[in-house]
Amino acid sequence: MKKKDAKTEKQAAENASVKDETVKDSAQAEAGETDNPLQAQVEQLQKELSEQKELLLRTAAEYDNYRKRTAKEKDATWNDAKADTVEKFLPALDNLERALSAEGDAQDIKKGVEMIHKQFLDALAALKVEEIPTVGEALDPSLHHAVMHVEDEEAGEGEIVECFQKGYKTGDRVIRYSMVKVAN
Repeated sequence: MKKKDAKTEKQAAENASVKDETVKDSAQAEAGETDNPLQAQVEQLQKELSEQKELLLRTAAEYDNYRKRTAKEKDATWNDAKADTVEKFLPALDNLERALSAEGDAQDIKKGVEMIHKQFLDALAALKVEEIPTVGEALDPSLHHAVMHVEDEEAGEGEIVECFQKGYKTGDRVIRYSMVKVAN
């Protein structure tokens, strides 16, 4: 019986060894399965990160292009506005040059200068630039620059009595303030 018992013990030991290896293999398999999903998740997150980085780089490049394009458009708008403005004054300049080369009496030259003056006023009107009213108006510091004060009993307090230099505005924006004399 001892032989049988030794054989049984030997077989039991081998079975235990196989069982231990099976347990180790299954533990490793379970660990491998645990690493596999984590590894897959890490790879997925890295892929998403690289996609987001690429999107960010594309967006930054698009914004840079947008900024450059709008700067060019702003410059073009400024140049177009300047050209349109100068175009309005060129006919008056042409007539001024003609007046300078014209021969004639003072009355004819005065008439020509009056016509040129009218052309300038028409050009300003086309650009929606208007003269700031002065004489007889109350002093408005947002439109007028008082350079002199005078005692005048006929004029009211703070009333403009004389204009030294006309002022102009477009809409609410003052281009040049009127230089005026004001009564105290």
